[in-house]
Amino acid sequence: MSFDITNTHHLLASYEQATPHSSFLRDRFFVCNPATDIFTTDDVIMEFKNGTQKMAPFVAPRVGGKTVLRKGYKMERYEPAFVAPKRPLTLDDLAKKGMGEAIYANLTPEQRQGAIVTKDMVEMDEMITRREEAMAAEVMTTNALVMKHYGDNADDYEEKTVQYFEGEANPAAFTVSAAWSNENADIYADIDGMITLARKNGLRLTELVVNPNEVPKILKNATIKDFLDRRGYEMGHIEPRELNQAGAAYIGTLNVNGVMVDIISYGAQYEADDGSFKSYIPAGKAILTAPAAGRTVYGAVTQLENDEMFHTHAGKRVPKYTSDKGKDVRELRLASRPLMIPNNKNCFIVADVG
Repeated sequence: MSFDITNTHHLLASYEQATPHSSFLRDRFFVCNPATDIFTTDDVIMEFKNGTQKMAPFVAPRVGGKTVLRKGYKMERYEPAFVAPKRPLTLDDLAKKGMGEAIYANLTPEQRQGAIVTKDMVEMDEMITRREEAMAAEVMTTNALVMKHYGDNADDYEEKTVQYFEGEANPAAFTVSAAWSNENADIYADIDGMITLARKNGLRLTELVVNPNEVPKILKNATIKDFLDRRGYEMGHIEPRELNQAGAAYIGTLNVNGVMVDIISYGAQYEADDGSFKSYIPAGKAILTAPAAGRTVYGAVTQLENDEMFHTHAGKRVPKYTSDKGKDVRELRLASRPLMIPNNKNCFIVADVG
């Protein structure tokens, strides 16, 4: 069966055969389980638990026991924002040589169309992945997420906000004793304080994610250096190396009162909606968390297709083909409806470390 660009199922099959674009924050801390996290409805179910450190009660033998209620969890339904980059395909695109294509290649417009469509799908997937990475970073640093639905221009948008805590102040925000650039800062005690805050919610968090600007401050800190220099004590080690994802590096491990905390530097950047370049993890931020602390869920995409019928597709990415015969223009769109959700309340302890 030949490839049909007008058929959504053919486009889906083509996308699924391609290697998906990887990211660090999303793939490490917001793992998607396709069996439970890809929904067939426009809205998704958000579930996250409150941690607990409650002890079992003492009871007299004749009582037989005391009822202990199960710790509940919060469940809400939410409609994720719509992410949908699109690319036109004109007669001019089909007539000119593509990048990497031999100058005298004898490609027909139909063959060149297939190559352009494949390349566009890959690039739009990368764009959506960068949006997902920015969403993951926002949840980690603010315990909330603000999504803007844009209309025809940059000034025409609708905000959608989801907040994973109650009240005005983020309860997962930790205040350090002093800026980490200060020579008197006790970074070891600050990390221990972040661990203690997480422990009150029954969470064991083992990874400290920072902007690369914070790494020299940690390594040069007098308290940290003192602990690492002690003989006969395994207080940690420094062994910088790159991780698989671009921009991420493992710096070393600190033994913080028995909790082995891996320090990870993440310096990848993206181009924001206003055209400026920003770091996913801003300078001056430190986040204590653990792998798979959250998950990425996807709502279904409903779209009008060439048979003039509405079709609903469940998936991470959903392609759509449209054409304007009068203008000889075809258009390919790749849509997604992602949402990042913590598995437990306050599982991303964030600190402004200056």
